[in-house]
Amino acid sequence: MLESFGASDPGCVRNNNEDTFLVVPATGLYLVADGMGGAAAGETASRIATDTLREILEEEAEEGMNPTKLITAFHEANRRIKAAALENSRLEGMGTTLVAAVETGGQLLVGSVGDSRAYSFSDGVLTQVTEDQSWINDIGRRLGLPEETLKVHPMRHVLTMALGVSEHLKVNLYTLPLAADMLVLICSDGLYNVVSDAEVAGVLKSGGSLERRTKLLIDTARAHGAPDNVTVVLLHQAG
Repeated sequence: MLESFGASDPGCVRNNNEDTFLVVPATGLYLVADGMGGAAAGETASRIATDTLREILEEEAEEGMNPTKLITAFHEANRRIKAAALENSRLEGMGTTLVAAVETGGQLLVGSVGDSRAYSFSDGVLTQVTEDQSWINDIGRRLGLPEETLKVHPMRHVLTMALGVSEHLKVNLYTLPLAADMLVLICSDGLYNVVSDAEVAGVLKSGGSLERRTKLLIDTARAHGAPDNVTVVLLHQAG
């Protein structure tokens, strides 16, 4: 069983927190969802996604996890978010990112929609596991725009995929073998948009409990102004 800890913070600018996270060691489910939409819509979308994944994947836990079951859970979350928006006009246009990791057979099966991320940290090296479904990644880089331009481009925060937005949903899947003493970081863009990879690696390398390092990552984001909600889930595979 993985050691785990998660925390979320509204950041330095926003009064509400549209992020949700889940840490369920008993079923090996860990996730982060970053909601979007006016009023309480973003919070509602991320909560529906979180609750749906927990409900469906806990039902499947005894039979074992596979990619098809994880994709099915994502699609059901997408359906429920869209249905909720149709029932309540105040929730119209809501959506959420979702990155979920399920422990199975000595590895993590990771599903991702949007731009919340999963990273691995092993032997001092931080590696991004997931690929953003964003304008920058899907369009900007394919056009050959330089990274300096992409960092300030007006479309840089636009997602090309999110739950609750369309009937068409593409879930990216990844398999991450768990090595001895490996750390896995799951986070919303409120962390990596303001905290560099080098700073993240420095915190993870600093040692101490997962709680200490999780809170230090959030504090580092806040020290950089944290204009968005910041959510961090850390996992540790013992050696």
